Amino acid sequence: MSIVSPGARTVPLHRRSLFAAPLLAPALARAQDFETVPSRRGAFRFRVFASGLENPWGGGFLPDGRLLVTERPGRVRLVSPEGQVSAPLAGLPEVEDSGQGGLLDIQPAPDFAATSEVFFSAATRVQGGALTRLYRARLRGDRLTQVLAVVDAAPAQARGRNHFGGRIAFSPDGAHLFLTCGDRYNERGRAQQMDDLAGKILRLTRDGRIPRDNPFAGRPGHRGEIWTYGHRNPQGIAFHPATGSLFAAEFGPLGGDELNLLRPGEQYGWPEVSYGREYSGRPIANGRTSGPGITEPVKYWAPAVSPSGLAFAPPDAQPIWRGSLFMACLNTPGLLRMEMDGDRVSSEERLLWGRARMRHVIFAPDGALLLLTDEPRGRILRLEAA
Repeated sequence: MSIVSPGARTVPLHRRSLFAAPLLAPALARAQDFETVPSRRGAFRFRVFASGLENPWGGGFLPDGRLLVTERPGRVRLVSPEGQVSAPLAGLPEVEDSGQGGLLDIQPAPDFAATSEVFFSAATRVQGGALTRLYRARLRGDRLTQVLAVVDAAPAQARGRNHFGGRIAFSPDGAHLFLTCGDRYNERGRAQQMDDLAGKILRLTRDGRIPRDNPFAGRPGHRGEIWTYGHRNPQGIAFHPATGSLFAAEFGPLGGDELNLLRPGEQYGWPEVSYGREYSGRPIANGRTSGPGITEPVKYWAPAVSPSGLAFAPPDAQPIWRGSLFMACLNTPGLLRMEMDGDRVSSEERLLWGRARMRHVIFAPDGALLLLTDEPRGRILRLEAA
């Protein structure tokens, strides 16, 4: 396990202002302007690729090179390869756009070219409160059709508007999908309750069924969708392209953000252990950071970096990015690059630190790297070798 030393106090995510992050350099006011930045792997340049997005949260590329992007207030847009942003797509269900809720991630199915299927997640208001819901739909022109709910991270919670998780990933073979679910903040003990989907990472078939080889499938008192448990608010999930391992990033409280290697059926500790502290500064779980049967994080950060989206550089990425895992960070905002030695983090580098709150990181078909900034006037930044 890799450790970052403790330091100054941070502010809870639900109390941080979206306007607190420094603005991007005025030189990047026009989409065609580049700025060159040094890094350990060589210089790269970045520019504003697209703008005019309200708190963009997630996205994925279609086979024709267009990018599907969600806006947290409840819109999906298409961004052309030239960076032109479409009008909102029709057909979206109503979302619970309050607190940290809203429209979250969206991913085209691996066989989108044949099926036109997309999957998206959202905070949804239901009887009894709000919860994270996974949807399946078909993209037809400028509209989503045949929108169906696949799974609810039940039970709903009547109070609290935070910690919905919501990131989606497909297995390398495309047969299964994974959904991250937060602990919903006010009822953190739910992360340890096995008849409850809060604070878990789920594994499902694409039609929402429970795979027979899931670790808790068929076990009395356990939800069969659960792949791993004991998570606080995971918002990043990605498969290592070389080892096939599944990683997730999650927010800690006051420090204690984690990068975890996910193994089926394992327990990741929250709230029984934590490397963070309460927002008041008091210890969590009497200061325990480990315990029997609890899987240690691959890496943790204190003070917090507030990790959101996660992406491994694919084999065809630009050489400057290869062999690295990238994490979008919201607090002390920027992009964190981790060099990987198998499933171990060998070093890290902080890029564009302090520029803007970064919600998600996505690799483009041409091997460049895109960053979604979490701002009311959100942008997509494009990073490429200089």
